[in-house]
Amino acid sequence: MSTSSSNPVSNTAPPKAPARRQSGDRHVYNGPGMIATGEATALLPTETTPPIKVFGTAAIRETFDDLCLQQAVNSRLAPGVTDLILNPDAHCGYGAPVGSVLVSPTHIYPGPVGVDIKCSMSLLQLDLPADAVDDRKVRRELISAICRRTPTGAGKGQRSVAQSRHVNRTLGKQLVLEGASKDVCMALGIPPNWAFRCEDSFHVGHDGTATALEARLETLLATREMTNFSEKMQQLGSYGGGNHFGECEVVEVGDNERARSVAETFGLHDGNVAFLSHCGSRGFGHILASGQFKHLQTKFDRWGIPLPAGDRQLVYAPLGSDEANNYLDDMSLGANFATVNHLLINALVLEAFQEVIPGVKGDLVYFISHNIARREIVNDRPAWVHRKGATRAMPAGHHSLEGTPFANSGHPILLPGNPRDGSAVMVADPGAEASCFSVNHGAGRVLGRRHAKRVLDQSTVDTELESNDILSNCRRYPIDEAPAAYKDFNEVLHSVKSAGLASEVARLKARFVIKDASKADD
Repeated sequence: MSTSSSNPVSNTAPPKAPARRQSGDRHVYNGPGMIATGEATALLPTETTPPIKVFGTAAIRETFDDLCLQQAVNSRLAPGVTDLILNPDAHCGYGAPVGSVLVSPTHIYPGPVGVDIKCSMSLLQLDLPADAVDDRKVRRELISAICRRTPTGAGKGQRSVAQSRHVNRTLGKQLVLEGASKDVCMALGIPPNWAFRCEDSFHVGHDGTATALEARLETLLATREMTNFSEKMQQLGSYGGGNHFGECEVVEVGDNERARSVAETFGLHDGNVAFLSHCGSRGFGHILASGQFKHLQTKFDRWGIPLPAGDRQLVYAPLGSDEANNYLDDMSLGANFATVNHLLINALVLEAFQEVIPGVKGDLVYFISHNIARREIVNDRPAWVHRKGATRAMPAGHHSLEGTPFANSGHPILLPGNPRDGSAVMVADPGAEASCFSVNHGAGRVLGRRHAKRVLDQSTVDTELESNDILSNCRRYPIDEAPAAYKDFNEVLHSVKSAGLASEVARLKARFVIKDASKADD
């Protein structure tokens, strides 16, 4: 690829990856094994590059299946890649493993961002004591009030619920260009100051300007793939399906001095109710990402460019090329949608709580992504850090936090676990530099969705939640989202702590969960 997409050039074939073969529907990894370097650290060698850094205890490393390891090696050997990190939640994904970090100063990779551009976590802290949601009837009323405002399900949008915010085409164009600007927030009833509690409240075009982003959007709107733009804007303020959720929590701040001090900086209140959300850029982001995969794969086929390890989902574009510029613009458009989507969900959730319990107040603790590529400084030079199912982890004193509320503490890290075992708020330690200032994005799957449906028992899943007094909007909890489908969250957190990447500030205990009820009730 060149800076002019009409002038193809040949690329040098990437280094050969270790052999890969299939046994039935499983890949068998034949490369070198992992070498332990500490209680929760290891190295995964490759044939031609410095090794992959692995974070996870021996028990966690056993959860990395062969395909996950093969994808990690394939990604490390891809052109322009200088670092590859495997976090404790790592499992096989599309091209690159979910739970990995890929660094390149010269290339951009759509695969290590994924199809849900800027899938993220956000946490809303309420001034409501835990006992206010003890009554199951109150929780049922809260679930209903939230579901009247925030639809769930892959194709669901504002028209499927009664009290959503309407987003027309004009506002839709504005929000994907501006992100959480003051005007966009005011138009949607989002407190504008929440933008200061975002990892990135807005994204600009490939050249650092809004003009480039606007030009790209106009080009996209003229294409056949984006004829449903207005329809996709109707999904703003919704959760979607899969592993996306909203969860009512009770905050339990750690009992050490540092945890209490950091919690105060974050705005966390021990013993109070909070609300944790997980979602991304919905159908709009999926269209953008899918279009980029298709476009780049067509270019690779047309020009005969070798694919890394023959994997079509590891297509890439050299920085400065038209292809890279278009991808970065599309990623920014999707990321701006995801940002506003989260902030609107939080505003609607707060509104729902106020309907059921008048007078409740709430503030955003933080909004942070785990599917994004960001330009950062790695090894003293600019590079694109691709986090796929990985969370940024900048400790106190990091230059990127200068001028933020978290300069002296490190920023909040929001890690979802499962309703049974809780979720966590963490803060980075100086040792996070070893992982390119990244940690896992949650527990990580240990059972694939089909496998979970085959081996898990629905009544056991539902009984387990009931015994923990956790309610849901689903008549039957989605079995492929059951706690047993995920890794041991406490062992995942132990890995992060033992590796010196981050420390726990608070644990979040679930009281009710909002999931995609459409499939759960099939």
